[in-house]
Amino acid sequence: MAEALAELPRAGRDGGTPLMVVRGLEAWYGESHVLHGVDLEIREGEVVTLLGRNGAGKTTTLRSIMGLVPKRSGSIRYAGQDLIGARSDIIARAGIAYCPEERGIFASLDVTENLMLPPVVQPGGLPITEIYELFPNLKERARSQGTKLSGGEQQMLAIARILRTGAKLLLLDEPSEGLAPVIVQQIGRTIRELKQRGFTVLLVEQNFRFAQTVADRHYVMEHGKVVDMVRNEDLAASLDRLHEYLGV
Repeated sequence: MAEALAELPRAGRDGGTPLMVVRGLEAWYGESHVLHGVDLEIREGEVVTLLGRNGAGKTTTLRSIMGLVPKRSGSIRYAGQDLIGARSDIIARAGIAYCPEERGIFASLDVTENLMLPPVVQPGGLPITEIYELFPNLKERARSQGTKLSGGEQQMLAIARILRTGAKLLLLDEPSEGLAPVIVQQIGRTIRELKQRGFTVLLVEQNFRFAQTVADRHYVMEHGKVVDMVRNEDLAASLDRLHEYLGV
C-alpha cells in the first residue's frame, strides 16, 4: 500500500497551484487516534470527494480542516496560509465553510432568518436573491420555520446559508444522506452549478453513484488515511478496486 500511495498523482500536476494542501494530518479525540497521516490536495474550482466506509475518518478530516478537533498535527495549507494551529473562527475568516451532516438548522427561525444568521467573512458571498435562484424550494418556504421543512429542504438550507459568507472552499459532509433520489439529483445539480460559479468543494460521501456525477477526483480513505486517488475520467478502469475498498 505504501508503494501505491507513493505513486498517487499530485493534484497540482494537472495545472494550477493547489488551493489546499493537507500533509501528514493526524487527529485525536481524547486518547483515540483517528487520523494517521492524511495527505490530499484540492485545486481551485475542483469538486473532490472523500470516499470510504463508516469509521474511515472522512468526517474527522473535514472537522480537522475546520479546526473542530481538539488535537491535531501535520500541515493544512490554504491559499498559502498554514492553518494547522488556527482556531475555527480564523479558519472561517480565511474562506472555508463547513456544512455538517447533522445540518444544524435552527428550528425556531424561518428560512430567511436561518440564511441571514452566519456572518459574512469575506467579499463575494451570494446575495439572497441568487441563493433563492439556486434553491427555488427555499424561496417558496422563506417564512417557514426550520421544524416545518422536509429533510431535503433542510439540507438545501444548510448548504445555502454558507454561500452568503463569502467562503470559497465548501466542506460538505454527506449531503445526500437519507434523501429521496429526486432531491439527491437536485443537490447534485446545485453542486455542479456552484463549481461553475467558481466554488471549490470537498465532499464526504458514501453514495459513490452520486459522487461520480459531481466530482473531478475521488480520494479513498481507510483506517484514518488516504489509500488511493482516482480521477473521475478513470472510474471505469478503477471500479473493481473501488468496490473492494467500499464494499459495494
